[in-house]
Amino acid sequence: MRALPHEVVVTGIGKTLAQRIRAGRHALLADEPVPAGGTDAGPDPYALLLASLGACTSMTLRLYAERKGWPLEGIEVRLSQEKIHARDCVDCETKDDTQIHRINREIAVTGPLTAEQRQRLLEIADRCPVHRTLMGQKEIVTRLDPG
Repeated sequence: MRALPHEVVVTGIGKTLAQRIRAGRHALLADEPVPAGGTDAGPDPYALLLASLGACTSMTLRLYAERKGWPLEGIEVRLSQEKIHARDCVDCETKDDTQIHRINREIAVTGPLTAEQRQRLLEIADRCPVHRTLMGQKEIVTRLDPG
């Protein structure tokens, strides 16, 4: 399978859960932890998802602060995900409807920023493209390669 520009190609490694990921010139590995049947050769898919959100958040804040000329010195984004019970879903049709995936994101910024600048950076974090993708309406179209 030939990669298209901006395309990510994922290929299984043998009969394991480990996956080779090719994103342009970059190569990554993904896997599941040993207790989940993997070999822990790389981060699991949810960790990669969180990494995408964290990287996009940090990049967005950096670009915004630079454009504004703000003295932002450092950014650290910590993320975790969990499934929580949806309180308003007592009578949901399926079992899957009773849980919500929650992503927890904590942002630490350093530098002599004002309280107003820090608050604005928090607001801007929700505007990063990956955040918008995760929160927006999604459609995944899947087809089988005829080859």
